[in-house]
Amino acid sequence: MPVSIDVGDVIAGLAFLLSAYATWQTVSFNKKQRALVESQEKLNNRLLEKESEDSLKEKRADLGASFIKLGSSKYRLKIWNKGAATARNVRLEFPEGNDVVIDSDVADKFPLESLEKHQSVELIAAVHMQTKRKHVVRLIWEDEAQAYNEKLSYPTL
Repeated sequence: MPVSIDVGDVIAGLAFLLSAYATWQTVSFNKKQRALVESQEKLNNRLLEKESEDSLKEKRADLGASFIKLGSSKYRLKIWNKGAATARNVRLEFPEGNDVVIDSDVADKFPLESLEKHQSVELIAAVHMQTKRKHVVRLIWEDEAQAYNEKLSYPTL
């Protein structure tokens, strides 16, 4: 009994194979598309996080303190703002006691109403042989980001 191949059956078989290939390609494309969308979502989320961090940095003041030497025996305690925003109601405390900065100078200048970006204030330091070399200064201020900021600084002579 001879096997007869019908042209219609061959065309139907080829159409079936072509359809299976097209379905496989579509599934593969959809997987790649999903991976691309997920990648774009992650990137967008990271960009949003970075943007919010940058926005917050622009609203923050960053205060610090250090001793500076003027001439051979004159010293100043310099309080400075290296942040991007203005610090308001700046206060200064010495948690371990103050034996170096003149109290009347602190009382005259602090609390400081505002300390602009890159602005500083200097306090007269009375340094003698028994003055300890390392001091603790607590800086407290307000800025656009927070109503209460606190930072410990450890200036050394």
